[in-house]
Amino acid sequence: MSVLRRKARRGQGDVLDDPLDAAQERRVRAVLALGGVPQADLPDGVQQVRLRLLERAARGDEAPRDVSAWAAVVASNLAMDWHRANRRQERVGERLASLRQLEQPSGEDTSVLSLAVAQGLDELPDAQRQVLVLRFYADLPVRGIAEELGIPEGTVKSRLHTAVRALRARLHEDEVV
Repeated sequence: MSVLRRKARRGQGDVLDDPLDAAQERRVRAVLALGGVPQADLPDGVQQVRLRLLERAARGDEAPRDVSAWAAVVASNLAMDWHRANRRQERVGERLASLRQLEQPSGEDTSVLSLAVAQGLDELPDAQRQVLVLRFYADLPVRGIAEELGIPEGTVKSRLHTAVRALRARLHEDEVV
């Protein structure tokens, strides 16, 4: 039986007690930092380790024999995940940069439309803007976007639909189209 569940049964603490003591938290921070996670992201990493430990307890799983070692392994995995996500974002950025064509718009109408689209893109949430740019500016297929971002194709389609609808509404609202 986990320490958290035993404490809760005996009334010695509530389930909201911190599953990591100060030494374990320092170790998790050190593993994350040594794994290359920036200082600003360390608190989020520590919270992720806490969350995973609480999820184990909530499922009724046995507590790890050595919570400190378990937390260090989880922190190491989180650092690797952080790097994977950053590399994925860098690859997408590099791909966009290589595909981007620097064309000057011709005519006043094209300039107004370009400006309105740019402003509309700025107002979209990051995830929607990302798939919209990859699909229509980088000309990637839905499957390619899903693979590059590591998300399901249905999620890409849903984000595209929502983004296009929002952008279209913005352009109609501004009376550009």
